[in-house]
Amino acid sequence: MNDYAGGPLNADFTLLPDLAVRPLGGSVIWADDEFFAEKENLINPGPSEYRPSTFGHKGQIYDGWETRRHRGRPGDDSAIVRLGVPGVICGIVVDTAWFKGNYPPAVSVSALEIDGYPPAETIAERDDWVPLIDHAPVTGDSRNPFAIENENRWTHVKLTMHPDGGVARLRVHGEGRPDPKLLGLGPLDLAALENGALVLDCSNRFYSSPNQLLYPGLARKMGDGWETARRRDDSNDWVHIRLAGPGLIRLAEIDTSYFLGNSPGSARLTGRTTDGTELELLPRTELLPDTRHRFAIAPMAASVEEVRLDIYPDGGLARLRLYGELGGLPDRRSKGRSAAVPGGVGVPPQETA
Repeated sequence: MNDYAGGPLNADFTLLPDLAVRPLGGSVIWADDEFFAEKENLINPGPSEYRPSTFGHKGQIYDGWETRRHRGRPGDDSAIVRLGVPGVICGIVVDTAWFKGNYPPAVSVSALEIDGYPPAETIAERDDWVPLIDHAPVTGDSRNPFAIENENRWTHVKLTMHPDGGVARLRVHGEGRPDPKLLGLGPLDLAALENGALVLDCSNRFYSSPNQLLYPGLARKMGDGWETARRRDDSNDWVHIRLAGPGLIRLAEIDTSYFLGNSPGSARLTGRTTDGTELELLPRTELLPDTRHRFAIAPMAASVEEVRLDIYPDGGLARLRLYGELGGLPDRRSKGRSAAVPGGVGVPPQETA
């Protein structure tokens, strides 16, 4: 995370992917008021921007969600976000950057797991929202972090301001959990965030987060992938990934799209079984710049639950796909989450798309 306005944010859970961010498919589906600034800004990638003395017809333009002042209007203001990747929420950041005299004194956040795709108005009327943050005070022009201790899977979150004001960004950090009803219907990307994969650690995250390797869709620019600093030693960079569950990998896709003068020279894939045995999935293989490489993986003797991708010596990748057959969805509640917070080396990345 980069520093601005309210200063640096030191919370381990922020290294986990933001399940609500727009590039992962998140959407702000409803708000009871957005008079000054649109609700959709809450989940934009990157930090909020501000240009002073930039006025529209309704006042200063803010890169965030801002409601009108309450004047005899009862209640509080709320917005509902449908997570791009449903999952377990480990922490939430309510970012009030640039809101100094117009931020809410307190906020609440609640969540639901919803089947199907009911209309937004129907979701807003539900009265069974589960509190995750209950009427907590926040400060203006700062990031307000809240650790969450709840192992349930959620699909939607509701941010409530008490009573009104503005919030720049809502970050919902956690681990993806797939819909069990959709498993077993065909080949699966075992390395996708939306299917429950997660980066456990990496050697370097200087330019961008390794979690972006596991994002859905194709990268749109170089900043959409994972890029390391230039190495000045004889070692190499790597990323360690927990798969959606133990599975048999049949096809690997290593995508260097948009990385031209900074793509790795080669890469290697190693799998680890549940008993700790290491299996070579792809020997060290040369890579081309700006190319979606696809490699068939030889039939495996056992399922693997973790994968290590080594790149030589350094550089950047857009996406990693590992297609195969899932052996079963693991119960990760008993294992806890502390080991799943990636450490990594280097300067924390800027928020990117």
